[in-house]
Amino acid sequence: MSPRLTVVIPNWNGERFLKLCLGSLRDQSFRDFETLLVDNGSTDGSLDFVAEHFPEVKTLSLGENRGFSGAVNAGIWASETELVALLNNDTEQDQGWLEALMHAADSHPEAGLFASKLVDFHDRRFLDGAGDAMRLSGLPYRLGHGERDRGQFDAPGYVFAACAAAALYRKSLFDEVGLFDEDFVSYCEDGDLSFRAQLAGYRCFYVPSAVVYHMGSASTGGKRSPTATRLGTRNSLSLLVKNLPLSVAVHIAPFFVTGQLGRLITAAATHSLRAHLEGLVGAWRHLPLMLGKRAEIQKRKRISDAEVRRLLRESSLAAAASIARRLRDRVLSR
Repeated sequence: MSPRLTVVIPNWNGERFLKLCLGSLRDQSFRDFETLLVDNGSTDGSLDFVAEHFPEVKTLSLGENRGFSGAVNAGIWASETELVALLNNDTEQDQGWLEALMHAADSHPEAGLFASKLVDFHDRRFLDGAGDAMRLSGLPYRLGHGERDRGQFDAPGYVFAACAAAALYRKSLFDEVGLFDEDFVSYCEDGDLSFRAQLAGYRCFYVPSAVVYHMGSASTGGKRSPTATRLGTRNSLSLLVKNLPLSVAVHIAPFFVTGQLGRLITAAATHSLRAHLEGLVGAWRHLPLMLGKRAEIQKRKRISDAEVRRLLRESSLAAAASIARRLRDRVLSR
């Protein structure tokens, strides 16, 4: 009898993380799952390490680095279960992580994807994320990121998007809205998928009891690295081109312009302006490709433009509150 769930872990030269990541999967209270590690052409002995120390883990070697999207898509295609969990290799999971996600999936059939509570691996007093938001400015935001955990995200509820570092998806969702966009390579691909899911009528449910300790950006050198900045800039714009209904785009235009100016200033202040500009050029080059994808996405849209505006307003308010708390924490810590 096949398991209910496949945990798909993308890996690129991540041998140093696998003992902790796979070891904590071994300790899960929920047992009806299989693990599939998808390897992006690692040269550090990752596959040999898994074969020797975690023989129960299935592996899929791609032979080349296809990025996050390419790796998880290969894993999703290879899975035969009704549910798929995606998990970054630079994580440690709480023992009840999968059990909490599965309980939520059984209790909320209206939801197609489920977000975990991400905690900073190195300082567990702080959050790494509690679901993702999309602001009226068009800029994505990880709720709770950098906030001291005071229980403010301990209530389950709906969020705009799930961070794919640790998230659960119904396989039927991929059948309807498609897989992760491989043209994104990495960054914002989970926000893009979540936006497509929302347009198709799927809800995203945040599960605070599904706790994962996350190191973050282990494969790309940090969130301010040139790679992260370039891809994040390009893909955040491509996401909007694909998914944002035209009437909603007109509605958020003033917020969008302000947000983009703020992002430009931040890039200059953090010495990442060149990578940011490269991302803008990349978004322009991607425009014809994304417009082609947009036509199919908008054709499948099941919710009204008014509902999209409502989702964005609520998501933006949640992001603003989270940012305010994070800034307060910084001031109080001085």
